Amino acid sequence: MEESTSREKVLKKVRHALIYKTDNPFPQVDFDSPVYNPMSETPDVNFAQEFSKVGGVFIYCENESEAVSALSALNTECEWNNIYCAEPEFQYMLTQAGVPFESDEENLQQLKVGITGCEFVIARLGSIMVSSKNSRRLNVYPETHVVIAYVDQLVDDLKDAFEAVQAKYSGKLPSLLSVITGPSRTADIEKTLVMGAHGPRELFLILLEMPSAEDE
Repeated sequence: MEESTSREKVLKKVRHALIYKTDNPFPQVDFDSPVYNPMSETPDVNFAQEFSKVGGVFIYCENESEAVSALSALNTECEWNNIYCAEPEFQYMLTQAGVPFESDEENLQQLKVGITGCEFVIARLGSIMVSSKNSRRLNVYPETHVVIAYVDQLVDDLKDAFEAVQAKYSGKLPSLLSVITGPSRTADIEKTLVMGAHGPRELFLILLEMPSAEDE
């Protein structure tokens, strides 16, 4: 009996493929070796270079005392106001820097600067992995997003970041994972670059060493 529809023809081919499986035509393909060439710089330097290329502002601090000074200087230089921060360790830094902030989410849409942590910092891409644990909305609402990270959160590639986040949460991942590469931008309208189209127009990354015993 002649097949009457394209759907039946497709289903017949699928059934045939399931019954008569063919051998892998490329059995020697190496799926384990790295896709990219090794980075020519150390991960922190490579991240700083790539992050700067996409419009991010990179700040390296040896310890939390330097991070406090950096936050104070940025607050003065950029004339920040309406700062939001919900994470206690960063609230402590802001308090030490004498920088006023809010932590009431009801006023989030009126705030201009959001300060958060992150999951991991991806050296090769100059990107930052954040999750719902760091706040869903601070990556979108404020005009300026400041991310504070430690060097032990620095990984080489995106693959490493996904493996690390799986290990960190023992497979029970946060409800949101997102990778940020530079400030929000678009050139969809008449090929004119517009900053802050779908999120912050400024992105800062403060990378610091783990606090020393005297800082703790």
